[in-house]
Amino acid sequence: MALSGIQIFKLLPKTNCGKCGIPTCLAFAMNLAAGKAELSSCPTVSEEAKAQLAEASAPPIRPITVGTGATAFKVGGETVMFRHEKRFENPTAIAVLVTDAMSDADVTARVDKFNKYTYERVGLKLRAQAVAIKSESGDAAKFEALVGKVAKATDGALILMSDKPEVLSAGLKVVAARKPLIYAATKATVEAVGKLGKENGCPVAVKGANLDEVAQMTDILEKAGVKDLVIDSGARSVKQAFQDQLIIRGSALVKKFRPLGYPTITLPCEMTKNPLKEALIASMFISKYAGIVVLSDLLGEVLFPLVVERLNIFTDPQRPLATTPGIYEIGTPNDASPVLITTNFSLTYFIVSGEIEGSKIPSYLLVMDTEGLSVMTAWAAGKFVADLMAAFIKKSGIDSKIKHRKLIIPGYSASESGGLEEELPGWEIMVGPREGSHIPAYLKGWK
Repeated sequence: MALSGIQIFKLLPKTNCGKCGIPTCLAFAMNLAAGKAELSSCPTVSEEAKAQLAEASAPPIRPITVGTGATAFKVGGETVMFRHEKRFENPTAIAVLVTDAMSDADVTARVDKFNKYTYERVGLKLRAQAVAIKSESGDAAKFEALVGKVAKATDGALILMSDKPEVLSAGLKVVAARKPLIYAATKATVEAVGKLGKENGCPVAVKGANLDEVAQMTDILEKAGVKDLVIDSGARSVKQAFQDQLIIRGSALVKKFRPLGYPTITLPCEMTKNPLKEALIASMFISKYAGIVVLSDLLGEVLFPLVVERLNIFTDPQRPLATTPGIYEIGTPNDASPVLITTNFSLTYFIVSGEIEGSKIPSYLLVMDTEGLSVMTAWAAGKFVADLMAAFIKKSGIDSKIKHRKLIIPGYSASESGGLEEELPGWEIMVGPREGSHIPAYLKGWK
């Protein structure tokens, strides 16, 4: 049973050192009980207290890792119902389905798309995470061959899908070392599939006829020592599957109901044959609250909006994506090239740098630390103003790279031009355009 804040407080060192980022041990204990802090943040807690606090400090939804190495992904670990309360922790993983009923050409095409479709946005690479390999024939040898083929074709994470333990066992012979997700333990196979998961150190998906049945099976597996579980509620109608996601999340976070405290897997690929409707269903589950969604195919016009939606939802709303401050050389600038300055909000940086690159005019772009705020927001907050900009420019070393002393500032910070000229004697402050799309035309007239 989870401990209360006061019970946790009694086990803490009570030094009020603030090293955890919270002023007092009592406040830290309350946050820990509410799932808003991690025990690892306290550097002085004793080993005995750690053991007693393990349950209280564990996320109400267990974090699960699927796969190994650079392509492994983590799901679960969530502590809030709504991202504005804190943040969502681990992005929904997207998987593509291949089956042993498909032709070799179809399997190859899907795996090739899985390997190929990677999108770059604000400096991040967005893609699907897993290939779900399903046995429809029930033939263990056929499934084993398919698993081997897919495993050779991609280093992505894998999900092995069958309702027969012996078929799953055949697939595991090939890829057990890659720690695939074993799907799925049912009421009839819970012990056999659980044994496979435990022996091979792999996470196990649990599929029930309803949530009561799911809870019974997770309890059985937990007692058997199989702790890395993923839940499939079994619902295949959109309405019921959506309701199940809400119930699972609420039961784990609000009611602290441990048997449902696991990430979920949803299968839009089994809910419709219309690829656009499937995309719509997947988008719903990404926001509410699937750990994994399995798609029937990877279409560019479907995958791209889904991975962008996922990026937006799982970006910490209290901490904007930020680019490392410094001097960025775009093209091959020389000592006569223009110098521009902007903030380190990632979206701002990538828009501005993209427009400069599109102008074909090699330039220096100074990216100033404004705590990830955009130009207008940073200026309004007093973080992109003349004295701070001047201090950054002096420390940047840009003056050693150029012979001229001309600086282009964003149009939205035009009011800072006079102050900058006072702070930077000998510099000419030029006011650039307000919109990034106008940068190419502006640079072509720059002298």
